[in-house]
Amino acid sequence: MFTILSQTIMMESVLVPNDKVSNYVKNIFLLENDCADDKEVSLPFFADGYPGIMFHISKEGVFLQPANKKLASIFLYGQTIHPIELSIKGSYRLIIFQLFPFAAKMLLGVDPKELNDDCFDLNLLDQDIKLLLEQLNTAKKADKQIEIISSFIERLIDLSNDNIDSTIQSAINIIISHKGKITIKDLREKLHITERTFERLFVNQVGVNPQQFTKIIQFQNSLEQLSREDYSLLTDIVFENGFTDQSHFIRTFKKYTGKTPTEFQKTP
Repeated sequence: MFTILSQTIMMESVLVPNDKVSNYVKNIFLLENDCADDKEVSLPFFADGYPGIMFHISKEGVFLQPANKKLASIFLYGQTIHPIELSIKGSYRLIIFQLFPFAAKMLLGVDPKELNDDCFDLNLLDQDIKLLLEQLNTAKKADKQIEIISSFIERLIDLSNDNIDSTIQSAINIIISHKGKITIKDLREKLHITERTFERLFVNQVGVNPQQFTKIIQFQNSLEQLSREDYSLLTDIVFENGFTDQSHFIRTFKKYTGKTPTEFQKTP
């Protein structure tokens, strides 16, 4: 989802969702910066295959770049395909519920295709969001705010009329477990589904087609390996993540980050 420059953040936590929401929420991220000045920081977001719900508190708001779009206090974001950034001035708190790929459509009824590289203001849904924001702003402490958002998602689960499509859920799990290194043909054969039906269902629930999703997962695994510096040579990342050659890897990496792997490593 995102790569954080460590010097911009005073606290970063990854929390495990409670049992009731864990089939819909992969992780909960808490990012805080208590700096007293109004220095602007940028948080880069890269493709990872997961949408999410973000709540933020900041002095001057959070802006989606390069569109320079001011974001609502609580919003749903979709698949990140092209590299984007969030720019924030001064202190802030971000609480991010990283959703499984099918959950945006399942829980909120929002067309995931419309969310690609964009955000949806949850205030547009109903009055419950206004009450939710009142509770969040009254709570003040992060742990209580996380509890409130978790309860909100629990209510969405209870109210949901849709059932998780087991075929698409299985497809997502297989792609992730294979780190994107599986052909769509092999995937369809495992699932016993036709090409046209599979693509239609997948796009309808995830927002991107199966081919795009496998490439995103493949890229994300290579990004994590590069960020951990878990390799001796760049070609280790290339072949361990299923790229045909180094040129293929560099092209894919630049497509999703805007930088070559070498340029990315030199980012301060």
